[in-house]
Amino acid sequence: MSFKFDSTNTALVFIDPQNDVLSETGVNWDAVGESVKENHTVENMERLFKAAKQSGYQVFISPHYFFPTDITWKLNGPLEQMEADNRSFARAGVLDLTGLTHSGADWLERFKPYIEDGKTIVVSPHKVFGPQTNDLTLQLRKRGMSRVILGGMLANMCVESHLRDLVEQGFEVAVASDAVAGPRHPVWGDGYKAAMVNYQFLAHAVMSTEQIVGSMH
Repeated sequence: MSFKFDSTNTALVFIDPQNDVLSETGVNWDAVGESVKENHTVENMERLFKAAKQSGYQVFISPHYFFPTDITWKLNGPLEQMEADNRSFARAGVLDLTGLTHSGADWLERFKPYIEDGKTIVVSPHKVFGPQTNDLTLQLRKRGMSRVILGGMLANMCVESHLRDLVEQGFEVAVASDAVAGPRHPVWGDGYKAAMVNYQFLAHAVMSTEQIVGSMH
């Protein structure tokens, strides 16, 4: 399925466009790098950023940040524990930007012109995988958005969790299949392939970046 998008009711939402999952210097690159390169994830995300800005679409970022107080969590799942151990998305503090620039929690450098243009809405951080712990849904509804183009990282974790919740909240969601990437684990398997199966069951549309850009008006 595919459908046309309209800037009056459709938002571009990117999950975790950050160094730790998209840069070769990120702490998770060994797990996600091959998928990022094969899908041309970074290039496709940038293409969607450009198309959205040129066509007047509102862009939302749902980031992942961990603060020093989060280290005291006692109920971590396996991936959460990995993130705690390798300090994924680590920040000095909620109101402390010390060391943020060029860190794993910082935006990928090539995305900064789009995110830091004064128009992009950066919502509060999600703390596990989905938007239940941040204000993404509120920010979308306050602007009259009913449709979402979804992309970012990781395909089978945060992106899929956002997809599931947004669908439950009544949004129509199209996932950009080549503007995401997933981890590969020697025991657990290929997260990207798992996500592609579930997207087909869950999303209103699973489209390539090319298809999405061609459907924007």
